Amino acid sequence: MSDDDIQELRSRFAREAMRLMERRGEEVTRTKLAAELGVARARLDAVFPEEGDLLEAVTGEWFAPKLAVMDEVMASGLPPRRKMYEFFARRFLLLRQNYRDDPATFNLYVEMGERYFEYARSYIDLADHYLCELIAEAQAEGYLQGLEVDTALSLINQMVNCYLQPYMIAMIDERLSEEKLALIVGAIFDGLNAKDGGAGGTQDIRAA
Repeated sequence: MSDDDIQELRSRFAREAMRLMERRGEEVTRTKLAAELGVARARLDAVFPEEGDLLEAVTGEWFAPKLAVMDEVMASGLPPRRKMYEFFARRFLLLRQNYRDDPATFNLYVEMGERYFEYARSYIDLADHYLCELIAEAQAEGYLQGLEVDTALSLINQMVNCYLQPYMIAMIDERLSEEKLALIVGAIFDGLNAKDGGAGGTQDIRAA
């Protein structure tokens, strides 16, 4: 088989594994998938030589829609403030819809993501890379003054964390909204910089 054939089979088998997971509410192994599809185990082994290869492919399929919206936003000509909002908001809406459509399956993916974090790492790194590009665009227009890009990256990720972490969406779904996210992004652009505003100026806590 050519590399393209193998990649096509990886995607198809991974999607089948996801459908099986949704029905059974549990992780799927190569053995279970082969039995479900009625194919020889050797055929699956040719596509997924290791058990982890199937999990990696499932992770890729789960992230694919999120990567697509990130790519779309990054290719847009939106101004930095709006672009950063869309960068976060579109993924948040996808994640929230995934959760509301099927909370049990969503939580299964969250649990798998915690156990097999190494498979998700490259997607998280790509999101951080894109965010660094957005930060550079914002700084070119006078925002986020005085901050190193890595510092701004860390701060912004902390500020929007609950809109991108699946387990947080599952935990506080009703408290999250696009309107609140827009206000957070506005606060990032209007006030986040390297100036000492006095919040960290005292050595201890004293009664007024």
